[in-house]
This record gives sequence, C-alpha cells and structure tokens, in this order.
Amino acid sequence: MTDTKLTRSQIKHQAILDAAKSAFQEFGVQATSMDKLAELAQVSKRTIYNHFESKEVLVMQLVADLWNKALVQNNIAFNKDSSIEEQLTQLITTEVKLMADAEYIALSRVAFGHFFYHPEDLQKKVAEFSAQETSLKRWLKAAKEEGYLALDDIDFAVTQLHNLLKGSCFWPQVMGMKGSLTEAEQAHIINETVAIFLSRYHQDPQ
Repeated sequence: MTDTKLTRSQIKHQAILDAAKSAFQEFGVQATSMDKLAELAQVSKRTIYNHFESKEVLVMQLVADLWNKALVQNNIAFNKDSSIEEQLTQLITTEVKLMADAEYIALSRVAFGHFFYHPEDLQKKVAEFSAQETSLKRWLKAAKEEGYLALDDIDFAVTQLHNLLKGSCFWPQVMGMKGSLTEAEQAHIINETVAIFLSRYHQDPQ
C-alpha cells in the first residue's frame, strides 16, 4: 500500500503544529509569539496566519489533537470475559491522565480564555467533539448490548462520567484552585468514579 504524499500546505500545517507544541512546552503559551513560531516552523508569519487566524485557534487545534488521540483513537473494546470493573477503570484512567496532563491544562486555559469572548466558537467545538465517538462511548454501548449495564441513555451516561471526572480533576486545575494531581489523587478519583458509576448501572446479564 502506497502512503499518501502530503502537499506542501499539509507539510507546513504540521510543521506549525509541531513548532507550537514544542514552544508551548518550553516557553509557555503566553510567552510564545507568532514570530517565534514562524522561526521554529521555518515558515513566514503570514503562512501561520493562513493556517491559523490566531494563536488561540492554534491552541484549540492542539487541544483537539490531544483529545482525539487519547479518547477517540484509543482501541479499548468491551470484553465480556474480563472484569467489567477493570475495563472501565482502564478507560477512566485514560481520561484522567489526559485531564491531569500539564500541557493539556495549559492549553485548555488559553482556549477557554478565547471561548469566554467567543461563545459561538465554543458551541462549534463542542458540536465537533460530540460528533466523535470516543472509546468510552463505544465501550458503554457494547456493555449495554451484552446486558452488563442498565443504560437507557448512553449520551447521558457519558456526560455523567465526564462531570464526575471534570469536577474532581479538570476544573480545579484549570481554574488554579489545585495544583497538579499526584498519582495517589488520580487513583482515588478513578476508583471512586468507577465505583459510583457501576453501583448505579451494573447488572448481571440475563
């Protein structure tokens, strides 16, 4: 099978993303100028603006890429021969690791600063994310079909899980109310979230 050759525009697009990710990690988002990004990506500043109309849009793309890689491309599938608790714990661990990632938190702060003044952009991004089926949602669907979860509304169940996780893990860090989570704190959030969810929805298959 022959790999698809990238166009010059696609190559520059990726170079900008790679440069941004590297610069944001080293210098921080606020301290990284578009001039610095152009230098690192070896493109003109005009080229950057042709691909991303602002630094905030570039940040949102990086957030989306991290989210997609961690939660959409994850290939954990439901297995009726394995412990349902262990499987859900593995899925929730993936989400908590993303929400506790320092890079993800830093990028999210900038993105939400932009969304505060541009709510229409937030609505658009939420719609894009909602249209993608995460590994968690696929797993819940399969567990329901096999009779291990009594779920009437898969989307509502996903929202419940995310609210539990974000309330304990994501928002306290984004808002600066809490520092980086320790491994013990992450494990506690994961274990309690799994226990709460399964106490409500787990059932023995007929």
